[in-house]
Amino acid sequence: MSKLILTRHGQSLWNAENKFTGWVDVPLSEQGRAEATIASCKLRGYRVRVCFTSMLFRAIETAVIILTEVDDICDGRIPIIKHDIDDEDWHGWDKYNGDPEQELPVYTVPALDERYYGDLQGLNKAETAAKFGQDQVQLWRRSYDTPPPGGESLEDTVKRTVPFFCDRVLKHLMAGDNVLIAAHGNSLRSIIKQLENLSEEEIVKVELGTGVPMVYDIDAQGQVTSKVTLN
Repeated sequence: MSKLILTRHGQSLWNAENKFTGWVDVPLSEQGRAEATIASCKLRGYRVRVCFTSMLFRAIETAVIILTEVDDICDGRIPIIKHDIDDEDWHGWDKYNGDPEQELPVYTVPALDERYYGDLQGLNKAETAAKFGQDQVQLWRRSYDTPPPGGESLEDTVKRTVPFFCDRVLKHLMAGDNVLIAAHGNSLRSIIKQLENLSEEEIVKVELGTGVPMVYDIDAQGQVTSKVTLN
């Protein structure tokens, strides 16, 4: 039996300002860093073997805080960022391979990025609702297949996130590795839909607090046997 830990990043500066963030690389707020530290304390005793985050700094920062604030989470290993992209501009910087017994890989991958909010990115949510109407903004935010102007729907996010999860993450879990994923509300909803076999109507109602870990027990066949939310 392995553990899959899903954690939405801590509060970002734009979360605090009630703005649509999406792919804008906004860092954690002071409260967000505190939330990540608290999450680390709640995960004391868990032994993570591999970590995946998005390419966005708020998720990376959350993962690093969780892995380093409480020593036993890494089981004595040192977290090492792995730039999991195929881009010649990286000049081979992603080719470092250390001692797997001494290091814990933290893979940063675009498949786990937040849903792209298109033209709404950077706008205040309350002001946007006042301009376009609460019902329209709620449709953009919480419908399954209606994207915001120029952006992605949750359905679009599922199409990039779930294949990555099934191809890369599940094989670690089925091999018995405990896995931490620090990502975003909508990329995590995509994974939760897959794990819990939720319908399109059910998944859009799922709310995820910032910095709150969810722990799934996964069997050798990749099936969920139990879940606990560490509020």
